[in-house]
Amino acid sequence: MIHTEAKRRVAITGVGMVTSVGLDADDTWAALLRGESGAGPITQFDPSGQPVRFACEVKGFDPLEYLDRKGARRADRFLQLAIAAATQAMEQAGFGDGLAHLPPDRTGVVVGVAVGGLPLLEAQHRKLLARGPRAVSPLLIPMFIPDMTVGLLSILYGARGPNYAAVSACASGGHSLGLAFRSIRRGETDVMIAGGTESAITPLAVAGFASMGSMSTRNDDPERACRPFDARRDGFVLGEGSGMLILEELEHARARGAEILGELAGFGQSADAYHMTAPAPDGVGARLAMQQALEDAGLTAGDIGYINANGTATPVGDAAETQAIKEVLGDHARSIVVGATKSMTGHPLGAAGGIEAVISMLVCRHGVIPPTINFEEADPECDLDYAHAGPIERPVSAALSNSFAFGGHNACLAIRRWDDN
Repeated sequence: MIHTEAKRRVAITGVGMVTSVGLDADDTWAALLRGESGAGPITQFDPSGQPVRFACEVKGFDPLEYLDRKGARRADRFLQLAIAAATQAMEQAGFGDGLAHLPPDRTGVVVGVAVGGLPLLEAQHRKLLARGPRAVSPLLIPMFIPDMTVGLLSILYGARGPNYAAVSACASGGHSLGLAFRSIRRGETDVMIAGGTESAITPLAVAGFASMGSMSTRNDDPERACRPFDARRDGFVLGEGSGMLILEELEHARARGAEILGELAGFGQSADAYHMTAPAPDGVGARLAMQQALEDAGLTAGDIGYINANGTATPVGDAAETQAIKEVLGDHARSIVVGATKSMTGHPLGAAGGIEAVISMLVCRHGVIPPTINFEEADPECDLDYAHAGPIERPVSAALSNSFAFGGHNACLAIRRWDDN
């Protein structure tokens, strides 16, 4: 049965994160407030000969904390990270025992993945070249394809509602949350597991991004390499990880006595219609997505206290985003903080939107804004408050979380502090 009442409210009742600075949401949040960088020399393969030899890897992750040995063997790393973050979120939401007490067809899964199982694909291709077709694993396809994330999570929790992967490059996580949000609001579902995951630190990916000139080349100083909005920024640092949220129709959450952490209040999406990899210089697509998210949430520019910027530290991207923010918020843009947590987590591609939505919710919940690290020289084109001096304590009633991507994809989420109103 589809409910027809407009704009059912969507609560956030659980979150999970696995990042280069922490293996769960609490540890990641604490590391971000300390201004810790997750960047370091690449260990997942020998980077000798690569133009970029560092990344923001998830360190110390043990999939056996979330999967049995057989399950871990059958899940590529991006799947393992997603299951870990989703498990954390489900437990916090009070669904640690699965969904036995919920109608399975009212619970769905949407997860963003930009690349999928690239490490596995590269390894199996090497086997193909060295030993022929019979050496290729029969699990290659199911372990590689991006949509296996949502397939495995639906199997794990018995969720038979909407189930699909959003694939829109680095906007994938943002789009997945927006689509899940709309599913609940229009009455298709009551609970959605949504977010993003990625693990693509591989020889081919590193070489490909480096050949485009989109990554920082500061091999001698990885921790200081990612410097969003700084005048000497020279590109992003590749990361990996997963961020998952449990979204739940507000009255459904209240009826079962769930703790409400925040509210996902609006979603906007657009296209630049400009270039395969470069953002529109005037930020028109980013502006449209932010304006739509505000309107969808019933918020005004003056309601926003924080923006988790896409902030990848590319010369053109950061300037275009700053311009878009100023056009959307007007004079109020100089009263808020624009944070770029990718300066610490790196850029985890399809996982970015999920991770940064969790961070934005935590900012609203705790009234503390993580810093944007590695600032050294001001850029006249990037002239807002980016929390370069350290964490900032201030109440934030509403935040925007931006995710922009190659292909001109733009997604923006509006998140509100929960005050039981």
